[in-house]
Formats: sequence, C-alpha cells, structure tokens
Amino acid sequence: MALKKLKPVTPGTRHRMALGFDEITESKPEKSLVASRKKTGGRNNQGRMTMRYIGGGHKQKFRLIDFKRNKFDVPATVKSIEYDPIRTAYIAKLYYKDGSKSYIIAPQGIKVGQTIQAGENVAPEVGNALPLSKIPLGTIIHNVEMKPGKGGSIARSAGAFVQLLAREGSYATLKMPSGEMRNVLVNCIATVGAASNPDHMNEKVGKAGRNRWRGRRPRTRGVAMNPVDHPMGGGEGRASGGHPRSRKGLYSKGLKTRHPKKYSDGLIISRRKK
Repeated sequence: MALKKLKPVTPGTRHRMALGFDEITESKPEKSLVASRKKTGGRNNQGRMTMRYIGGGHKQKFRLIDFKRNKFDVPATVKSIEYDPIRTAYIAKLYYKDGSKSYIIAPQGIKVGQTIQAGENVAPEVGNALPLSKIPLGTIIHNVEMKPGKGGSIARSAGAFVQLLAREGSYATLKMPSGEMRNVLVNCIATVGAASNPDHMNEKVGKAGRNRWRGRRPRTRGVAMNPVDHPMGGGEGRASGGHPRSRKGLYSKGLKTRHPKKYSDGLIISRRKK
C-alpha cells in the first residue's frame, strides 16, 4: 500500500505523509463485534492523575479481535478489510461457515472473498492459523502465542512478523522482530504471513493537532523543568541536564529494567541486538 504525499495547502499538510487506505474495503464496523471504550484522561478510579500527557482525543469503539483462532476446521470467508483506530495493523472481518463472525489481524496480501481456516491439518497459507509443530521451517508468521490457548501476543503490530527457524523436542525457535531468538512450545498457534500495513512506520503526522486527536497531549522535556520537578531540570541557560533519566531518577539510556531471574530467561537463546 502506498503513502500519500499531500499538497502543501496548509502548514499541517506540508510535511505530512498519509496512509493511502487502498486496502480498506469497509468503513463501518460490525455492531456485534464492537464495545464501548471509555477514556480515562490518565486518571485512576480515585480521579487522580497516574499517567501524564493523556487526554482529549476522538471517541473510539473497541473492536473485539479473535487472537486465539481456536475455531478449528471451520472455513471462513474474508468479508472486508477494515481500519481499527486503536491499533496500527488493519483488521479483517470473517464470516464462518457455521454463521459466526469475528475480527482477526489482517495479514499482508489477504483479499476480500478469500477463504481461510484454522486447524492442525490446514495448509500453511497466508491467513491460516496452525500450531508451530505443523508450520514449515523458515515460514514468516505473526500473532504467535507464548502459552498454548492464551491467544496470540507476539508480532501483532503493523508490518510485524516472526520467523520460525527450528524445532527440537517440544520447543520451536523463533526469531523475534527485535532480533531476539527464543523458544516457544510447539503446540502454540500462529498465523501465517506478516501483519498488514507495513507503511505505518513511514507515516508523518504533519501537525501537533493530529496527535491531540489521538488523545496524546504535549510532553514536557525534563531539561525544560525546574530542579524541583525533574532530576534533569534547572541550570543556567540551556544546560544539558547530565545523564538522561526519568522523573523518578532511573537512567533512561542503558539501564536494565528486566528482572534478573525472570521465569522465561531459560527460553531465550540470544538477546536482542543493542
């Protein structure tokens, strides 16, 4: 899908790179597959601000996505490719042969009218979901489970994919989008293909107001604050502020925040590239 370079008729469109939406075939979501989404403005149940720089934004509806793909051996037809306001990848609406409907993350190359299926003995074609034990080595996959039956949690954002490298015993070796190599149980389910909308990374917002429409308020730099407000604040003139750190004083460049004895450390073969 191509990006659109808008004519510079306003300052906000001068540098904007917008998505073309060529793949989108329907603009209104399925009523039975949406839920209301209440905005918090960064406040908790006591009304206190716990997350800063959140507020405003356009009203959105939550699309109920089927990450589990556990409707085995029931063929489904792709009815439409739709936009989801709260995720970067596009979603596909499926009509199953038994009459049920669901949304899935749309893989790259999926077409309206195409038939896809989930199961242990289905062909490893784009859009089909099957266990890692049945997928050929070297295949590009997305929406991969970390625990059997929990639902896909790896490679769900726009353009993301994982490569299946090897299988040994009850584990399959995956190469993650970050470059990390890790083992996952072979009875976890994954969807063949890469997630849709790979051009999302090249999109340029164009103006601050578009971020406000998304519910993101302006973020104040720590260097611009006073010493009472931030460890990097204060100083005469434009002081750099010393080591980059968070408001709480934790270093933000290079400090390891992962627990040193995390349960899944034994499944990681090599860490991500630094």
